[in-house]
Formats: sequence, C-alpha cells, structure tokens
Amino acid sequence: MLDTTKAVGVYASGTPAPRKLKTQIVVVGGGAGGLELVRKLGAHYGREDFDIILVERNHTHIWKPLLHEVAAGSLDANLDEVGYRGHGHRWGYRFFLGNLESIDRESRQVVIAPILDDDGSELIGRHRIRYDWLVLAIGAVSNDFGTPGVRQHCMFLDSRRQADRFRQKLLDHCLRVSRAESAAAKVEIAIVGGGATGVELAAELFNAAAALKHYGLEVFDESRLRVTLVEAGPRILPALPEKLAEAAKSELENLGVHVAVNTKVIEVRAGEVVTDAGIIPADLKIWAAGVRGPDVLKDIGGLETTRSNQLVVSPTLQTSRDERILAIGDCAFFVAPGETKPIPPRAQAAHQMAATAFTNIKALVAGKRELTPFVYQDKGSLVSLSRYSTVGSLMGNLIGGRMAIEGRLARIVYISLYRMHLVAIHGWFRGLALIAIGHVNQVIRPRLKLH
Repeated sequence: MLDTTKAVGVYASGTPAPRKLKTQIVVVGGGAGGLELVRKLGAHYGREDFDIILVERNHTHIWKPLLHEVAAGSLDANLDEVGYRGHGHRWGYRFFLGNLESIDRESRQVVIAPILDDDGSELIGRHRIRYDWLVLAIGAVSNDFGTPGVRQHCMFLDSRRQADRFRQKLLDHCLRVSRAESAAAKVEIAIVGGGATGVELAAELFNAAAALKHYGLEVFDESRLRVTLVEAGPRILPALPEKLAEAAKSELENLGVHVAVNTKVIEVRAGEVVTDAGIIPADLKIWAAGVRGPDVLKDIGGLETTRSNQLVVSPTLQTSRDERILAIGDCAFFVAPGETKPIPPRAQAAHQMAATAFTNIKALVAGKRELTPFVYQDKGSLVSLSRYSTVGSLMGNLIGGRMAIEGRLARIVYISLYRMHLVAIHGWFRGLALIAIGHVNQVIRPRLKLH
C-alpha cells in the first residue's frame, strides 16, 4: 500500500510522534472529467494535509473528441497531449500509472493491477491505494453488441494508442495502393456507426487523402479512397435535428462517402463487413457504434451497475451503494428527475459532472450533509466535417435544440470547445498561452503526421 503518512513532530522523549494520515482523494481516470477534477482538487487543497491522486493507465492525456484527427494523421498528438506527471507537479496532485483491478470497499482501497513492460515482464506488482473519497472517471469503450468478428477484425478509437495504430495501417494501405499497377486500386474503409465519431472520421479521411500527394505519394489522392459509413438506424447523427443530419449526409456523399443507413452489421470478417443488405469489402474496419462501460466495472466492489457496465449514481453523483465513491463521465449512469433517458456520453457532460463532483467533495470533506444535485445543461451538439463543413445545434435544452448552425460560425464554435477544455485543465493563463501556440503550430507544422 502507498505510504501516505506525514510526520508531525516528536515527543519530549525524542521518540517520533505518530504519523498523521492525510485526507486522500483518489480519482481513477484522466479523461476530460477526471483531469479537470484533479486539477481543481489539487489547486484547492494543496499538499500539506491532502493527498490528491490520479490513477491512469496512460502516460499522457489527449481530448477524446480529437482522436479521429489523430487517426487520420491531421493532428500530431505529440504537440497536443498533456503529460500527467508534469501537470500533476504544477497543480498539486500525484500521478500513478496503472489499471484499476478492483475496489475493496471495506478497507477503502483500490487495487491496481500489475504493470507489465512490452515483453511481459512485471515492472510494478499488484498494489493498493487507500482512499477517503474515490471518484471513478474511467470513461467508456466501444460497444460491439456481441457482433461476431468485431473484436478480431475491427479497430476502435477509444485511446491514443488505437488512433496511432489506425493511422499507421492507413498510411501502409495508401502506400500499397499508390504503388499498385492498376489505377483502379482503392483503399477500402468501412466505418460502422453514424454518430459523431464515425461521421467526423469519414470526412477527415478525405482531408488526409487529399494532402498525401504533397508528401511523397504523388499518384495518390482522395479518388483512391473508398469509404462506407454504415448506420443501423434510419439516419446518421441522431443527436442532431434531422435537417442538419441530412446536410451532413449530403456533404459526406459529395466527398465520396457511401452512406448506408438502415443497415445492420451481422458479422465482420477479414477483408469484409457482412450486413443484412450485402457484403462491404474493406481493407480497414473501424467500429464506432455505441459505447459501454469497461469490463472492469461489472459489479466492481459490489456497486450497482447497468447491463452496459455503467455505475448507477444518485443526483449528487455518489454511487447508489457507497456514498464515499462517486462516478462521473461516460462510466456514470444517471437519469435526471423527470427524464426517461440517461445523461448522454459527451465531453460536455463529463465537464459539468467534474464541476459538480468538485463542489460535493468539498462539502463532504467539510462534513456538510447538504450536497449539490447534478443538473445537466445541454449546450447542443456540433459535428466537424474536417475543413469541409461543420454542422450543429446550440443550447439544446434551452430552446429545444432549434438554433441550427452551419458553416464558418459552427466551425468557430466547434474549435472553441477544445479551447474551453484547455482552459479547464490548465487554467486561464496557461490555457490561453497554449491556444496561441496552437495557432503558430498550424502555420509551421506539416498538415499531416506521417510517422
């Protein structure tokens, strides 16, 4: 177990006084919500009497809505990622690399799985971390709904590592096609899921393909790309008004994307996706059809979970069976009073939950019994079609989602969402500095990351 004690003096006899345990707040998961929360906790409490700990399986953070750009090579994640160790040093929390394995609620400890290196050797053995208050913010993973062959033959965009893997395979296939003797050779890509991730990736792929001819693949352009977007529902982008969804569909089709709606995937095989409407050939297959909680959350610590492995929380974001454990973000399941559907898995929800969790943890630490209920404010939805277009609706639950925006205005608002995220995790001064640096990078760095 981690040593979280602190010497407070000595007795008159010279014998060291008993060590006083710090109040320990552990946050598992360094995504949008978790990272924002530990920054606020560390800045508020400091290190003297509190120990704020972030447990995360990755060394660095990158905003998940950007992963489709990393996958297409349009974004160099090395320039936009945040190192947890440096960030923790700046904001007063400690970072521990590791995967959550289980929770021992009786002793108030989280169990961290052994850490292995690339060849399977154990670097750090299984260990435990004590907590006074625990926040689970480990996000969600893609839901394959038990479809045969998905895990074996599809790639996902749940992490930076998966996005990097897709980008490398994409470049390899583009190189192969560019050197093919037949001019009819294509890079065939199937994207399953017509939500924001699938739609944004489809558009970004054409942006990347158009730029490859400037980076050594002179005979390759977007005409050598064949992308099929598969959606089981009646239309893509169900979170947006139908008019905007149709506008996005038209834009994708103008780029060359084949949009197949009302099409259910039955099986995925090597080189093809089998649907109820026929077989779609595919060199690369991306699954972006829905999310669920990670497997580790299934009945973890005896906490109440849903069939999709999400933790059931009360209006105060405390788990239903343990008031000392909170959950925020995509791994939390919460249906607001008067509503029939749970809070959607969006970055804006994680951001708002982090703010409420911070307020309630401060109240809990102070011994207050009155906590703040979480109220989700739907700011609307925006979907970027790369440099081609942006569509969306603003202030969803304020005016019924009727403020539809497209084009340049929507693009400006979409970019501002990431800037708000930078300010949330870095503070105003450093956040604005990073925004300025980002503008410089857009001018001096290559359009594509090819390594």
